[in-house]
Amino acid sequence: MYLQRVPARPTTHPAPHQSRNRQPVYLTPNKRHTRHMSETTKTLLIIAHAPSKNTSALRDAALRGATHEDIESVTVTCKAPLDAGPEDVLGADAILLGTTENLGYMAGAMKDFFDRSYYPVLEEKQGLPCAIYIRAGHDGTGTRRALESILTGLRWKLVQEPLICRGDWQDDFLQQVEDLGLYLSAGLDNGIF
Repeated sequence: MYLQRVPARPTTHPAPHQSRNRQPVYLTPNKRHTRHMSETTKTLLIIAHAPSKNTSALRDAALRGATHEDIESVTVTCKAPLDAGPEDVLGADAILLGTTENLGYMAGAMKDFFDRSYYPVLEEKQGLPCAIYIRAGHDGTGTRRALESILTGLRWKLVQEPLICRGDWQDDFLQQVEDLGLYLSAGLDNGIF
């Protein structure tokens, strides 16, 4: 299946924190393949904090894996944490969270996303399949613990152990994150979660 980029959904009044370079990316099936898709297309939401070249590369790797050509019935939406909200979660069938380790905790932008989304989705999205990748300059354990605590409260289901890309940058991080995106998308595509 081929996927094509479509423009971000227009908003009449963009949020003050939205900038031109942080527009969400929506990927949808190419129109000529739509007729082969089942009626039960699923949505994978990727929320990735990407303040640097390396973390942007990780986000892109997750997106590349999630939109692999063999995935047939999954639509992928990718947003920055400050641009995502409860309405995005409510429309998702699975979620991939990517954050940096900041002072032994998740990025403030990711915490802001959870602050705004926690209660509006709490009752509606219990059991939501999710996965995490963390870009950690140190060990990432504080970030992992914080995220797992929030996910436990939301009753979301981790479908894979959190991926912690720790220490100095390694090019292998890209393949690991791409594989994680593919795993989550393929699981949705095949009805595993």
